[in-house]
Amino acid sequence: MKANRLRPGVVIMFEGDLWRVFEALHQTPGNLRARVQTKLKNLRNGVMKDQRFRSEDEVERAVLETREMQYLYSDGDSFCFMDTTTYDQVSLSKEVLGDSMLYLVAQQTIKVSFYEGTPVGIELPVTVDLKIVDTPPEVKGGTAGAQRKPATLETGLVVQVPAFISQGAVVRVATEDGSYLERVK
Repeated sequence: MKANRLRPGVVIMFEGDLWRVFEALHQTPGNLRARVQTKLKNLRNGVMKDQRFRSEDEVERAVLETREMQYLYSDGDSFCFMDTTTYDQVSLSKEVLGDSMLYLVAQQTIKVSFYEGTPVGIELPVTVDLKIVDTPPEVKGGTAGAQRKPATLETGLVVQVPAFISQGAVVRVATEDGSYLERVK
């Protein structure tokens, strides 16, 4: 495919490895040729890289197979998933998952991506609901302003929440940027 068709979420084969496009900015400066400035993430080791392509460059789009799997548990640096139809289990390392592991809760069903039979990553839902395990006490009158305070969630993720939210509450978090969206319970 042509580089000018790159969009966030597309997986390409580049420099002999699999890369997921996180950002793609199409630029056409004055009298110069059009280009695409991308931010890529290596699916095997989690390394982020900025890469510029000319719009007429050809890039190889990788074909991934996705399967519905249930997250079971973490065992040190590996995370175990079970196929919901065949009950086969696979493990993914902390390096492969990267920050995605901060959004995983036991028994959660997600999509695992496979390339040539090898698991290479996961597709998180747009939002996840997580319980707050530690946060400073709620501030009286905290609903009046836009005050924020840090809250540690059950997975170890730290997000900024409104001042009126207390420990034990369940909040909805966006998986794209880790931002607080709303209180669920």
